[in-house]
Amino acid sequence: MKIAIIIIRTLIGLLFLFSSIGFFLKLMPEPTTTGDFKAFNVGLMASTYLIPLAKTVEFLCGLSFVSGKYVTLANILILPVTVNILFINFFLSPDGIPLALFVFFGNLFLIFSHWSNYKGLFVQ
Repeated sequence: MKIAIIIIRTLIGLLFLFSSIGFFLKLMPEPTTTGDFKAFNVGLMASTYLIPLAKTVEFLCGLSFVSGKYVTLANILILPVTVNILFINFFLSPDGIPLALFVFFGNLFLIFSHWSNYKGLFVQ
């Protein structure tokens, strides 16, 4: 189980690091978008802060996952991002669903593997 946690944590961390570094350093070309996804993407870009904020969170959580430090906090911070990645791919860009499912369920797996750290959040 411990090896599975390390492998999934590292893979997700590297994915987030690659995605965020590629965004900030403009290493990858902008993907071509069409239809509803293009309208959604234009709206995100028009906000001017939302994509850089999400990519910053991805970068910090990616560092956390790769290093193994503050993983409990990183799991909570990245959960809304992974839910949005899943919904965007499910509703607007179905070709990315396998990767979105891996990131989402990997995040849930890491949360449940560190569940003892979250018990205090659910105490009334």
